[in-house]
Amino acid sequence: MDEHGPSQADLALIEAARRARERAYAPYSGFAVGAAVRSADGRVFEGCNVENASYGLGVCAERVAVFHAVAAGVRRLEAVAVVCGACGPCRPCGACRQVLREFGSGMRVIMAGERGAVEVRRLEELLPDAFGPEDLAGSGA
Repeated sequence: MDEHGPSQADLALIEAARRARERAYAPYSGFAVGAAVRSADGRVFEGCNVENASYGLGVCAERVAVFHAVAAGVRRLEAVAVVCGACGPCRPCGACRQVLREFGSGMRVIMAGERGAVEVRRLEELLPDAFGPEDLAGSGA
């Protein structure tokens, strides 16, 4: 855990994730999630979860934010904030952790709940011994 807690930049990212959460499409679960990622050059990209009647086709807020950043040309992320309606911090699922890893193994993960609880960790703490792009080096891929 980050002993210093959230920085001012982290708090701004949480606020962007809260705004994104308001746009979530969650008619089936009612569990709205917002996320925001910060690129290495300081730009912020938001995402919300998008559910689908064919449940498996829904997409998490974190991945929407990452894909939004990638579509804008970003290849390096330094932080992600995730906000949901739960009392405690909202943690990224395993699939989102792996997608985040692709764009920054050392990124800050800022997890917040609606009642103000915030937890800040490094991605490698949440996804130890992760598979990443460097594992494909020399594979011809």
